[in-house]
Amino acid sequence: MPDVTMPRLSDSMEEATIVTWHVADGARVATGQELAEVETDKATVALEAEEDGTIEFLVAAGETVPLGAVVARIRADGEALPAAAAVASARSPAPANAQPSAAGRAFASPLARRLAVSASLDLSALTGTGPRGRIVRTDVERALRKRGGQPAPVPAGGDAVAQHGAKGEGTVVPLSRTQQVIARRMAESRATVPDFEVSVDVDMEAAWALREQLKVAAAEADVVPSLNDLVVLACARALREQPNVNAAYHDGHMERFERVNVGIAIASPDTLVVATVRDADRHSLGAIARTTRRLAQAVHDGSITPPELAGATFTVSNLGMFGVDRFSAVVNAPQAAILAVGAVRQRVAAHEGAPAVRRTMTITLAADHRILYGADAARFVARVRELLERPLAVLSG
Repeated sequence: MPDVTMPRLSDSMEEATIVTWHVADGARVATGQELAEVETDKATVALEAEEDGTIEFLVAAGETVPLGAVVARIRADGEALPAAAAVASARSPAPANAQPSAAGRAFASPLARRLAVSASLDLSALTGTGPRGRIVRTDVERALRKRGGQPAPVPAGGDAVAQHGAKGEGTVVPLSRTQQVIARRMAESRATVPDFEVSVDVDMEAAWALREQLKVAAAEADVVPSLNDLVVLACARALREQPNVNAAYHDGHMERFERVNVGIAIASPDTLVVATVRDADRHSLGAIARTTRRLAQAVHDGSITPPELAGATFTVSNLGMFGVDRFSAVVNAPQAAILAVGAVRQRVAAHEGAPAVRRTMTITLAADHRILYGADAARFVARVRELLERPLAVLSG
């Protein structure tokens, strides 16, 4: 009787939740068939059968189990059922996270379910626009706009945060699994990583001019690389040259990585994820642009997969599009460093011995002092600045 175990679906995964079973307990399943929807710390993915046979649930929908836990068993044809009492003890009824339809539990993302529950919205009445017809956040929001409704606040009760008082009526907003994991990892990073920061201003006139030329040259269907795509490529080239930055700290030793996989921080309405541009140092600027657009769209519509969120060896976080000039980023441990990218601004700066109005951008490297020192960080940001100020060198690298 083969066990169906919770597989490792992301680098940081320690546990995962069975959101819903797609098959009935005791049903006949085939190899490759989707058995369940599983929510990890980074994404919601499908759990597939690796054998033919009859499935027996050991974990109910809504339960959270650790990595490697047995969640079901697949009984071969002719194999006797185990004692009913033993099976019953491992099961519990599925939680009512959403109103079920006549055909069964609605196929929706966890975020869509939470929004629907808070607004008392019946998911079975919606048509999903996500992958394989899944109901996603935008579907729920669209339905709410048509209805003119808003998520219902938690009624006042025994919970102190929901009491009336000087702060008004409070609304309890439960954190998603992803948000909980991010909160824990960021707290751990701040508590355990002795980081320091190095900042430089970059003259972006040449990079700006290059992007304008690419806009003109691009065909209508082409993806025009952004300035952040150029930053990703410049970082990848610099990481290849300075492997100590393309590294991680583990239990008193440094691990240098052979591949240069640049993570890009992508904000969704309710969380922040780091998607990975693999082997970024080997790609052209156009290839990086296409990859980052695809990853951003996948994060937005909820179709991002665990492999696309794993394996980053360095991270770039850009808040320039929000008008932020300079900020401090939290090291994405165990990575050695993260680069915070600010907005491109026109400022008066010295140029060829005279003041001039130039487009400049501030980049700030936060680095783990256990494996990187001030000189290491300074050399890295200096090289990134050099590549951005001479962007043709990046393209030809």
